[in-house]
Amino acid sequence: MNRWAWIAAAAVLLPLAGCEKHMQDMYDQPRYKPLAASPLFADGGASRPPVPGTELHSWGDFSGTSSGRIGTEAAGRWSRDELAASNPYPVTLDLLKRGQARFTIYCTPCHSPLGDGDGFVVRRGFPAPPSYHIDRLRNAPDRHFFDVMTNGYGIMYPYADRITPADRWAIVAYIRALQLSQRVPAAQLQELPK
Repeated sequence: MNRWAWIAAAAVLLPLAGCEKHMQDMYDQPRYKPLAASPLFADGGASRPPVPGTELHSWGDFSGTSSGRIGTEAAGRWSRDELAASNPYPVTLDLLKRGQARFTIYCTPCHSPLGDGDGFVVRRGFPAPPSYHIDRLRNAPDRHFFDVMTNGYGIMYPYADRITPADRWAIVAYIRALQLSQRVPAAQLQELPK
């Protein structure tokens, strides 16, 4: 390439290099920091006073994120659930449905839908867990099931990183419902309406 071709190429490329700087200026536009001085407004400040009649507080979903207000209720509930000796939630149909859904996802593969320890992985050679319907587990406190889900037991690994404390308590409620469904005292049975 001759010398004039290099000069022509440089003459074309040099102005394009300057475009990059101006393009970056579009991304980094000048702005004022809060309470800084500004010649744009009569009062000389960059911050604008609130519109008359407005209340000076934040609201909405993101109002407490930087102040730490959002999430304190959830953290308190999490802590309460972790330390509870027995199920802190009232047993309702919604709680049992939630417990059934979580049980189906996390427990059924080993414990089976009935809780008898004959899940599909057990049928393929995995060691069987004990049935929830044996006397030892029927008489176990609710906290026992919660702790087993939290910390693991025997070959069962812990589920604390997968199941929230509230969901663990929902599963405990559902396990109790399973136990009751397999051994209901005759005095508690009612005849179905015809």
